[in-house]
Amino acid sequence: MSEEILINVTPRETRLALIENGLLQEIYIERRSRSGHVGDIHLGKVVRVMPGMEAAFVDIGLERAAFLHCADIAAIGADGLEVSDAAPTNIQALLHEGQMIVVQVAKDPIGSKGARLTTHLTLPSRNLVYLPRNSHIGISLRLDNEEERERLQATLAACLAQADATDRGGFIIRTAAEGATEAELSEDIRFLRKLWAAVQRRIENSKEIRVLYRDLPLYLRAVRDLITPQIEKIRVDTVEAFEEINAFVGDFIPDSLGRVELYRGERPIFDLYSIDDELEKALGRQVKLKSGGDLIIDQTEAMTTIDVNTGGYLGNRNHAETVLKTNLEAATAIARQLRIRNLGGIIILDFIDMEEAEHQRQVLRTLTKALERDHARTMISGISELGLVEMTRKRTRESLGQILCSPCPVCAGRGRLKTPETICYEIFREIVRVARVYENDELLVMASQLVVDRLLEEESATLADLEVLTGKTIRFQVEPMYTQEQYDVVLF
Repeated sequence: MSEEILINVTPRETRLALIENGLLQEIYIERRSRSGHVGDIHLGKVVRVMPGMEAAFVDIGLERAAFLHCADIAAIGADGLEVSDAAPTNIQALLHEGQMIVVQVAKDPIGSKGARLTTHLTLPSRNLVYLPRNSHIGISLRLDNEEERERLQATLAACLAQADATDRGGFIIRTAAEGATEAELSEDIRFLRKLWAAVQRRIENSKEIRVLYRDLPLYLRAVRDLITPQIEKIRVDTVEAFEEINAFVGDFIPDSLGRVELYRGERPIFDLYSIDDELEKALGRQVKLKSGGDLIIDQTEAMTTIDVNTGGYLGNRNHAETVLKTNLEAATAIARQLRIRNLGGIIILDFIDMEEAEHQRQVLRTLTKALERDHARTMISGISELGLVEMTRKRTRESLGQILCSPCPVCAGRGRLKTPETICYEIFREIVRVARVYENDELLVMASQLVVDRLLEEESATLADLEVLTGKTIRFQVEPMYTQEQYDVVLF
């Protein structure tokens, strides 16, 4: 499978696209005005303890206080390491208002919610994740080759046996470590322990809210986390970022130096694979399938729903085969859309009803297979009695729509507007209400052009009756700046 990473860097924004076989699979966007915070370590101050929620709100210098649940607070023993079998306790026994605490951002602020915090600190490198306060040694579940898992675990054990015995902490072997040598793991161990020592010095020298450690910029994080043997090219369109990436790759992934390329083409780099067109499609509700069917994707704060429709596809065989073919295509398309749009949390999939159990199993297998390449953790249930598939996808940052869009000021995010007819009837009720309260002879209705036109045309007979009923003259004024739902009834 051919894969490429395209990196577009400007002074205000960095965009990164992961391409597989010429198709966009994932998009990452980081803006200077609202860059992500996941992985950053802060010295924060507890501003409020909530016993009823077993949680606290911590000021870490962001716009909104961040959320820290009791379950995400590590108990630290006398040796400075986490106590894994510590008895659960309540939030008031762990924290008090005004307390300074070292925390790490686990989830970025999303919508109206503040960032999610943890005190289980981690520091990532290319091949390893360091747990400075935990003695755990583990390995990524995505590494499914048992021989390679055993080799890496033995190699890590050998590296740790040679390292300074006074250094503590645990490690998790990352998926990217596949094929890593003992020298590479040893270098990562030294780097991570030196990095943690620097963070500790900042902790000791700080008494106010501050950032203790900030993760790498997007284009370096992507190289660290996304580059695999399948990545053929990493194309970047600015000299400065190209040089930084080259230096990073030279230090940590020297075998991949030949894959980093400075893009000098006249066309914008994202035009190579029509990325901007794909982004525009990813902001819409409907996704067309090649078979003629479609997906309807609706994202809410609580969950995302995806409805599969046959559309105009009739098929050449029987109805069951038509439904199966559409659902199989939809399963692959859904996995891709989840990655492109970065949809997370609870996701409900409404496939077209299938009566045959084997067809249901084929669709679930196809969906599971398509999700295997997703960098976010996913969990899928079977098909419920209502014919729905429930799944979750780990959400740590805002979705594509939340980054690029804001709620519509006209419909307030509903996605629908009241019709001119509905607004006319609201105006009629308002006229009656005002007429009963005030004694003046004339009323002025200010509304949008569409609403005023309807009042003077289709609703003219109703208006005439209303003037007789209220005994008042009703005048109209078009307000060009009013939206379709805005109106005022004032004394004249």
